[in-house]
Amino acid sequence: MASGGGGCSASERLPPPFPGLEPESEGAAGGSEPEAGDSDTEGEDIFTGAAAASKPQSPKRVASLPINNGSKENGIHEEQDQEPQDLFAGKYDATVELSLDSTQNNQKKMPAKALISLPPQEATNSTKSQPSYEELEEEEQEDQFDLTVGITDPEKIGDGMNAYVAYKVTTQTSLPMFRSKQFAVKRRFSDFLGLYEKLSEKHSQNGFIVPPPPEKSLIGMTKVKVGKEDSSSAEFLEKRRAALERYLQRIVSHPTMLQDPDVREFLEKEELPRAVGTQTLSGAGLLKMFNKATDAVSKMTIKMNESDIWFEEKLQEVECEEQRLRKLHAVVETLVNHRKELALNTAQFAKSLAMLGSSEDNTALSRALSQLAEVEEKIEQLHQEQANNDFFLLAELLSDYIRLLAIVRAAFDQRMKTWQRWQDAQATLQKKREAEARLLWANKPDKLQQAKDEILEWESRVTQYERDFERISTVVRKEVIRFE
Repeated sequence: MASGGGGCSASERLPPPFPGLEPESEGAAGGSEPEAGDSDTEGEDIFTGAAAASKPQSPKRVASLPINNGSKENGIHEEQDQEPQDLFAGKYDATVELSLDSTQNNQKKMPAKALISLPPQEATNSTKSQPSYEELEEEEQEDQFDLTVGITDPEKIGDGMNAYVAYKVTTQTSLPMFRSKQFAVKRRFSDFLGLYEKLSEKHSQNGFIVPPPPEKSLIGMTKVKVGKEDSSSAEFLEKRRAALERYLQRIVSHPTMLQDPDVREFLEKEELPRAVGTQTLSGAGLLKMFNKATDAVSKMTIKMNESDIWFEEKLQEVECEEQRLRKLHAVVETLVNHRKELALNTAQFAKSLAMLGSSEDNTALSRALSQLAEVEEKIEQLHQEQANNDFFLLAELLSDYIRLLAIVRAAFDQRMKTWQRWQDAQATLQKKREAEARLLWANKPDKLQQAKDEILEWESRVTQYERDFERISTVVRKEVIRFE
């Protein structure tokens, strides 16, 4: 078949008519030629022509058929590049070709079948060439380890302001990297903070998302240290225990951080060195606050020309989700405060009813008021429990995810810093080359060798920084998929 092009019409590409067949075909056509735009009649003749293949058709009749389908003009090779939904159109074209000569029907049916089966194979091969989002998720699901950690038995050690709370960290695993299948150690809150500082220092700069520990609570810990053991202290310790357990489970579920020696030491070693710089008002704490402020200002000055739309979309999703969670967290905190206020007012109302019932002379009315006071006391307890549940189960969990989203956003910021370092190195390399050109123009061979050495050094830096940017982009992509 001739390829579609060159301005040739359909009648010029067809073979000349056979002698002696024109009168019969004209009689079969009813003495009149069909119009080129009569698509309905021609569509019906396609199927009838396939059934009556023994009757030769006029070239004029066949020449008018390809007008309705543009794919016929380009031949079989162009039909192979079409989308799978165009297979039916290709099938119809093959039927028209078979009706030209009944003796070649059997020879042309096999190419027609091969033509129909090719596009799905090509689509499958093109799909397998690039890993899809589902394949990346399957990779993520394969990174599962037989390891379980739990935090139990918060215990107060010491008296006064020097007291602290130790938590029992129990680990069960079958991984060969650990010394036994089950072991338990005692850890204090500062040990968890020290573990985060070590992991963040090593892995955050490479684009990994290091889960954050729970925030400090000076008021809660002061009550635990100074006050007696009451319900509020027990609730605070239970809330912190659950938050530390979530934090540690996120750490050990990450394949890279699980293999970190600091994590294995935290889980196995009986005694850890005292973590330094974890206090809020210490010199290290103030330095961290200053560094965060500096990073925020420097981030505002960086304008990255994003080449991958995926990172831009995911960053917008993370920022929007963080804003929504912050608004929801504020609303939940307001709800908790209202519930606590409602519980307090209900308790006062129950107390007033009890006093009124005790001062009432009518026995029946006094008994009714006393019973109503008891009901109001139970309602007050329900309001208090609901407020505590809203705070511990909802507000604290929202706060946990807000901190986690901030770490995810920091991974994107680290990628942006890596890109900026690469761009700065390219700008410096360009300046070095311009300086070399000026030395050549000024004919100063004594400084030319030094300029060439500097150019080689900055070329290697540019190459290394480009590799760093590509590597951190891959890591951030995998980490975001893991987070989702």
